[in-house]
Amino acid sequence: MGRAFEFRKERKFKRWGNMARVFTRLGKEITIAAKNGGPDPDYNPTLRTIIQTAKSENMPKENIDRAIKRAVEKDQSDYQEIVYEGYGPGGIAYLIETATDNHTRTVANIRSYFNKYNGTLGTSGSVEFMFDHKCVFKIKNEKSEIDLDELELELIDYGADEVFSEEDEDGNKTVVIYGAYKSFGDIQKYIEEKGYTIVSGGFERIPTVDLKKLPEDQRIENEKLIEKIENDEDVQNVYHTLDLSDSQQG
Repeated sequence: MGRAFEFRKERKFKRWGNMARVFTRLGKEITIAAKNGGPDPDYNPTLRTIIQTAKSENMPKENIDRAIKRAVEKDQSDYQEIVYEGYGPGGIAYLIETATDNHTRTVANIRSYFNKYNGTLGTSGSVEFMFDHKCVFKIKNEKSEIDLDELELELIDYGADEVFSEEDEDGNKTVVIYGAYKSFGDIQKYIEEKGYTIVSGGFERIPTVDLKKLPEDQRIENEKLIEKIENDEDVQNVYHTLDLSDSQQG
């Protein structure tokens, strides 16, 4: 298997956290997608996929509708998508995706977290080269088993570069598809035209360098930093190069 498979294995299929945290993150994604491509999911493929992701996380319909409404209300502040980069204890690289309506607040918070846990907020481009920006889809693997080799061969022409199966703790099987960032639309179109059911779709950053093992004290300090950043209301995703295989995190 490739790096995307190992990445998901390393994260142990980690969920986003508590339900309120999940809904907040998804709500922002829905608002941004509706703002960029229009509020009608029939004519906005990105919004359509995010709504499907929200449904798979049991996000109430009224929350979804409210997030879409926010995108078209003139008195609402726009979210800015800003990426922060830095280093934690032991030279662990961090890439942090945020969606914020107050850049000053967000950067001040992120900097304070790094300072508290002996890290450093870096400049743009300081660690981004260590991560591949990928699109990722999960589709249902139901009825007859999907032939993964055949599916991967077909999807290569649409920008996919890794296809594998996954099973959750309840025994539900899905097929995970990774592809180039710019191939999101092409892969989504293929999936929908072939009649597959999309469970979720979005983007992830896959480390291109080997994950780093650290002494226990530095590992624990990084875990505290990760948790602190993840709990910030403006943070959407946190990616890092820490090897958590011997940790209880996730």
